[in-house]
Amino acid sequence: MTDLETPVATPPRTGALRRAAPALLGYVGVRALGLITLALWSATNGKSAHTLLTARWDALWYTRVAELGYGYEVRLPNGDVHSNLAFFPLLPWLERLVPAITPLSYADAGLLVSMLASLAAAWGIFAVADHVHGPRAGVCAVLVWAVLPVGIVQSMAYSESLFTALAAWSLYAVLTDRWLTAGLLASLAGLTRPVGVAVVAALWAAAITSFAGERVRDGSAARPGGASVWPRALGMLLAPLGAVGYVLWVGHRTGKGPLGYLDVQAGWRNGFDGGYAFARFIGEKFTSFPSALAGVGLILGVALIVWLYVTCVRQGQPLSLLVYTGVVTALALCASSYFGSKPRLLLPAFPLLLPLALALARLRTSRSALVLGGAAVASAVYGAFWLNGSGPP
Repeated sequence: MTDLETPVATPPRTGALRRAAPALLGYVGVRALGLITLALWSATNGKSAHTLLTARWDALWYTRVAELGYGYEVRLPNGDVHSNLAFFPLLPWLERLVPAITPLSYADAGLLVSMLASLAAAWGIFAVADHVHGPRAGVCAVLVWAVLPVGIVQSMAYSESLFTALAAWSLYAVLTDRWLTAGLLASLAGLTRPVGVAVVAALWAAAITSFAGERVRDGSAARPGGASVWPRALGMLLAPLGAVGYVLWVGHRTGKGPLGYLDVQAGWRNGFDGGYAFARFIGEKFTSFPSALAGVGLILGVALIVWLYVTCVRQGQPLSLLVYTGVVTALALCASSYFGSKPRLLLPAFPLLLPLALALARLRTSRSALVLGGAAVASAVYGAFWLNGSGPP
């Protein structure tokens, strides 16, 4: 059996789908279980599962961008201004494209895009994990991502699945030295969510390290040669274009210059404060006994995330994955945004799950199946309960 700690050579392109098939079939099974559970739970509560997936919270904002374009805003009694300029454009563009060629509504187009993107994300996660640790760990990584407590978001008309797909395949392209592809996908990721900067940082870190490594091997500080220099350089140039282009456009649209997007986010009370607001939120939980249990749970959750990241470092994950995960995690935990959104914001940080995938891959198939099966049931029940309650803001 292949040593799970040893990086595995890139599989040939032929048969790539067949190689990923067990992971994709398992992923479809988990998501189907979640959707069936949601449909039954919602029907019992007199709610529409379709509405919960397509027309609440951020999904509704994306649909409005697709239908009405940018410029819609809501002014709250406390003076806050919620502008749809906060939502990056790739998902709304796709929601507008699909109805142009099909009879689907904008909302259903968002659901279709999200579901297809979630499959692409699962395949990308498998490709990355397979490249680093082998196919068995790849299958487990996909299934662990699928059974996360907030995994139902992967099936919503949200941008998490689309972003994760673009990020995963961009990272895989970096790992396999396909720099132009990596740059293009990173640029598209930057048009999907603000956290696209994590993909750009990962690509740049890998490219700069690669350049430096070539100089060391050449034994001099001279400019590295070779035909591979230009694809890397072009990939680095392409990567930030999506995010930078949208941010500059928002600044021009609002008349507030290059930092205008930060003002838009401030209207939603979103910002980066190094985790101060989140720490205060956790501290306030200890003012009474029942809420103190939630505070303890939050501390344990943050500790688990830190432990997983440290384990990723110790297991020798490639630099691009460590940089990407570090930026995604820092932006999620250290932002002053609505605290209930943080588990959802961590969904794209799939490399954090590779240590768990490795642990499951070492177990017998029957044992890992039992663990993942139980987690899938728990995730399905929690997802149905969550969407029928507070849901993912």
